[in-house]
Amino acid sequence: MNTLGFKKEPSNTTVVVAMSGGVDSSVTAGLLKQEGYNVIGITLQLYSSNSSAKKGSCCSGLDIYDARRVAQKLDIPHYVFNYEKTFKTDVIDYFINSYQNGETPIPCVKCNETVKFRDLMNFAKKLDADCMATGHYIRRKGDTKNAHMYRAEDKSKDQSYFLFSTTQEQLDYLRFPLGEISKEKTRKIAENIGLNVYNKKDSQDICFIPDGDYKKFIKSQKNKGEIIDLNGNVIAHHEGIQNFTVGQRKGLGISSENPLYVIDILKDNNQIIVGNKKDLLGKSLSLDNLNFIMPDFDLNKSSMKIQCSAKIRSLSEPQRGILYKNSGDFSFEFDEPAESITRGQACVLYDQDRVLGGGIIKQKLN
Repeated sequence: MNTLGFKKEPSNTTVVVAMSGGVDSSVTAGLLKQEGYNVIGITLQLYSSNSSAKKGSCCSGLDIYDARRVAQKLDIPHYVFNYEKTFKTDVIDYFINSYQNGETPIPCVKCNETVKFRDLMNFAKKLDADCMATGHYIRRKGDTKNAHMYRAEDKSKDQSYFLFSTTQEQLDYLRFPLGEISKEKTRKIAENIGLNVYNKKDSQDICFIPDGDYKKFIKSQKNKGEIIDLNGNVIAHHEGIQNFTVGQRKGLGISSENPLYVIDILKDNNQIIVGNKKDLLGKSLSLDNLNFIMPDFDLNKSSMKIQCSAKIRSLSEPQRGILYKNSGDFSFEFDEPAESITRGQACVLYDQDRVLGGGIIKQKLN
């Protein structure tokens, strides 16, 4: 059996596995070891925290310990590299700046894009590894060149939303052995192999904010401003735009007969706009930082129109619409209105289950 798609035998194939200390990456390493591949485990130390052992986080001191124990159990080489400085620059600083600019960032996307799929992959290549494997729930189809990315078989665990910025070159080098199986099966495999992490909880919080209190973490200087309605009337005041995100209902500090939601965040005016739930609906958005995993499409045209689907929340289902390119600018128009189009979040594009790519939402258009 050659799960990774190489013509040579597994015994002649070297695979670097990104081991986070969780059950998914541990099973990835275990399965490949069982199939006879030469497996090398690498774990990244990304941050230091007094709460590093808190359950529900990831990439912590406890997780490094778990990854080391799994590697010992599997009898594979295991290395830990300190990437704290890079992680702070590429992920934490980006996270803070985005909130201060009135956006709602996705640090997992930035972490995959930089530290994991850029830096770690470069190191894997220096080891002359044939590929790098991760425990992400995503499917990869194709040979060693021009591979395609698809949503995971287990849609409840699909992680395509966080991997849209993967380049074609990276996808050709990456492998995702768990894309065809369920989380329940992954845990069963871990238990059968005898891995101590088989019942370890999934990470839920932002890894560098174990207590989940991102407002406290940002520690921005309070910059009071106005909360206004859609007609521009001032109805309250706030302590800083970083405390809000589009679609938020709780914690506004406003008494109202009908529930109010954050409709928009105006960074230049330091204002929060609130309205009714129906005001969250939008038909179109503009996009920045577009990445395409579409080797069979001509992307050099100054204008284009592609019928596809888009997902603007990690837990939502893709919605039909059209991607437009006009004079180099990209926008997406939904067939039916979408709720809570939020600056800084991802807009991931699909052709049924195939991942075409995506970008970062720049602005709600209408």
